[in-house]
Amino acid sequence: MTTSPRRVVANIAISMDGYYQGPGGPTDMGWLMPYAVSDVARDHLTELWRPATTALLGRTNAEGFFGYWPTVADDESADPRDRAYGAWMRDTEKVVLSTTLQEAPWSNTRIYAEPAAQVVERLRAQAGGDIVVFSSASVIKELLAADQVDRLSFTVFPEILGGGARLFEDGLPASTWTLAHATAGDHGVLSVAYERENSHRGTVRD
Repeated sequence: MTTSPRRVVANIAISMDGYYQGPGGPTDMGWLMPYAVSDVARDHLTELWRPATTALLGRTNAEGFFGYWPTVADDESADPRDRAYGAWMRDTEKVVLSTTLQEAPWSNTRIYAEPAAQVVERLRAQAGGDIVVFSSASVIKELLAADQVDRLSFTVFPEILGGGARLFEDGLPASTWTLAHATAGDHGVLSVAYERENSHRGTVRD
């Protein structure tokens, strides 16, 4: 796989009606828990991190991810796919966007109080694999608005939430995408990925 220019991959779980969190706000996430441990969701996550060398997150998700996943790497009772992801998250380069953190409490982490698109442009100029945004909706929205996403990766869970927060907002740049991957699993969970067409950056493809 060619890694120049580096590919920016945005990943998030959404409901059938397009919400990434329920009407109760940021803590309204219980709807996705039964499906996040399904085989298709775990395999989806594995396919994300294997070609990646950088995790890009906002502060809130970074605190949750980095506080939990590295501990899973040493949990012998955990699913092997979870342990592998935990080890990757512990060891890989991590970039956190925050205006409040002054220094990183995690290893291999850099913090930038800059626009996401500006940070991504700098990361693209460096050697490495995919740059993956894991579930940080604010970062994904900013990169979509700046036309800086090469691959959109979703797990779709069979729930209608009827309200909450949506990923796609009015005013995004018009773009065309090609279906690159689609897998259905137990309980109706879908793993879906789209590649950006006609990218002026020459999108990396598998």
